[in-house]
Amino acid sequence: MKVYQTNEIRNIALLGSSGSGKTTLAEAMLFEGGVIKRRGTVEAGNTVSDYFPVEKEYGYSVFSTVFSVEWMNKKLNFIDCPGSDDFAGNVVTALNVTESAIMVLNAQYGVEVGTINQFRYTEQVKKPVVFLVNHLDNDKADYDSTVTQLKERWGSKAVQIQYPVSTGAGFNAVIDVLKMKMYKWKPEGGEPEVLDIPADQADKAEELHNALIEAAAEHDDALMEKFFEEGSLSEDEMRNGIRAGLISRGMFPIFCVCAKHDMCVRRTMEFLGNVAPSPDQMPNFKTTSGTEVKVESSGPTSLFFYKTTIEPHIGQVSYFKVMSGKIKEGDDLINADRGSKERIAQLFVVAGQTRNTVPEMAAGDLGATVKLKDIRRGNTLNGKGGDFKFDFIKYPDPKYRRAVKAVNESDSEKMMEILIRMHEEDPTWMVEQSKELKQTIISGQGEFHLRTLKWRIENNDKIAIEYFEPKIPYRETITKMARADYRHKKQSGGAGQFGEVHLIVEPYTEGMPAPEMYRFNGQEYKISVRDTQTIELEWGGKLVFINSIVGGSIDARFLPAIMKGIMGRLEQGPLTGSYARDVRIIVYDGKMHPVDSNEISFMLAGRNAFSTAFKNAGPKILEPVYDVEVSVPADYLGDVMSDMQGRRAIIMGMESEGGFEKLKAKVPLKEMSSYSTSLSSITGGRASFIMKFASYELVPTDVQEKLLKEYEASQEEE
Repeated sequence: MKVYQTNEIRNIALLGSSGSGKTTLAEAMLFEGGVIKRRGTVEAGNTVSDYFPVEKEYGYSVFSTVFSVEWMNKKLNFIDCPGSDDFAGNVVTALNVTESAIMVLNAQYGVEVGTINQFRYTEQVKKPVVFLVNHLDNDKADYDSTVTQLKERWGSKAVQIQYPVSTGAGFNAVIDVLKMKMYKWKPEGGEPEVLDIPADQADKAEELHNALIEAAAEHDDALMEKFFEEGSLSEDEMRNGIRAGLISRGMFPIFCVCAKHDMCVRRTMEFLGNVAPSPDQMPNFKTTSGTEVKVESSGPTSLFFYKTTIEPHIGQVSYFKVMSGKIKEGDDLINADRGSKERIAQLFVVAGQTRNTVPEMAAGDLGATVKLKDIRRGNTLNGKGGDFKFDFIKYPDPKYRRAVKAVNESDSEKMMEILIRMHEEDPTWMVEQSKELKQTIISGQGEFHLRTLKWRIENNDKIAIEYFEPKIPYRETITKMARADYRHKKQSGGAGQFGEVHLIVEPYTEGMPAPEMYRFNGQEYKISVRDTQTIELEWGGKLVFINSIVGGSIDARFLPAIMKGIMGRLEQGPLTGSYARDVRIIVYDGKMHPVDSNEISFMLAGRNAFSTAFKNAGPKILEPVYDVEVSVPADYLGDVMSDMQGRRAIIMGMESEGGFEKLKAKVPLKEMSSYSTSLSSITGGRASFIMKFASYELVPTDVQEKLLKEYEASQEEE
């Protein structure tokens, strides 16, 4: 492959719901571009995109695949992304390093929930979108309904550039209202016959052509002026207007394709080469320090590594975008994140697992290399004169959690190494060794996402693992004030141990006034605040520790020991062993011995006094509650709401959006354990959801009683 300059490069993310035909489209593009001699099929498991064993096992994409096609003196770099929402991390990565997106739609189903979810990601990164209606040869294809749905959701921004003469088994022709020609294919597809538009299609084509001219002119003042003066635009002028509309996201062109029979694939690539923006026509990237970096070959060399994979017989393959300058084989670069030096021994243009060397790459291009010593996903490599560092990819929050352990204890360390490596490949697989829960927690985007991880570990790495329900990170707090004292006394020959602590506990809320007096059982306790420490607890919430010792009943040097004893109890709350939070403690009195008092005595006295007071202060268990937003077809709303109410959800609101309902609720984490699986079952896979931590809230009384009994039983077993 020849070396392409920045203005000749087009980087495009290939998006769409599962079953929309992205992988088949990729095969047709690779075939037309001469990269492969024969098109593979998903059914035969021999496609360029789905080449990992797990993808062949499941029959659809799990990882994004990079491939490049040369077409009409342009280099088209594609990233074919999985359609399942479980693998959304691949979509997010691809959209951040490409300049455009093709959204493939299945003409049988039109705008699906997967379409909407992936479109939202394009909104977040403000990338152009071209809609590509596929499967037009299917008997259930409904092109007009698909266009209606697109226009219902995106209004006049959705603009037809092509439409099929007919759909179904006889599909073989489209009308192109940019070219004002009809493209017609033989059954084997490939290169079309270019014909004049038939008389029976002339009026419709003319109407859509005029609408396209108006839409193109709308995004360029000079074109708008010319359109008003002359009433028309040339093909090149329309292309310029469409490109401006794409960049501003004021226009989403609609194209046709039949990927299975290689129809309209060439025309799609021609359009992308002519109209999709090159890397230097989009807004510049910013470094972590806020510096804008121009995409130009004359700048200092800088590479951003957006993906790493481990492949058989090769090891780590590292995928990068040239952010600035040029990169050549043999260049020495510095890792801005790790400080290490790296030599780029080889540069590759890839097509799945096929790699072809290229001597040089220019700014904006996508490439790959191997055998780097110390590179990680998200790292930046700089050449001489470059001091850039990039970190612009933000991944969605996890939605599904499982505890994991190796079946054989001896494999535990190796399992952790593999999990960390897997996180490098897909950052939405998140790994946490929870000190609090005493479990290794794996989080991901859904049940299938984690099932894929398990399949890979067991089949590729030959380690048996098991998933089980993770513990919930409950919190404990108090609801009223209480007083307690405790004397620790121990005599065993020689120096003994003695410490006595009197304290008051109460619930802490932000901004509460300093204490002055408390009353317990008719007795008043006046407080004289000598010192206040406010500690932000690492597990959330606060501890406020007030020293109110008067008359030297406890020496100041023993207060840190009292604090240490209390902190130990906060880390293992009295009710369920969960972390405690949001407590104010006033140490107001005590006793010490001139010989026997020491730190350990006051640590134990403080710990036990606090534990007693806590249990008498209306202790309550808090549970993590999440904000959940479900996008569901209107037909399934009732079933989804009913299911939500069975999960102790509080419905916060609903709104309609283009045939879908958006349901917002607050739901305890405990009730979300297998929600992704349940939602898919209820809606036939047509709904999706996102969830984000909101707050800790008191559990209902019946739930608290159940948790207390479970904890007591577990303690007895131990």
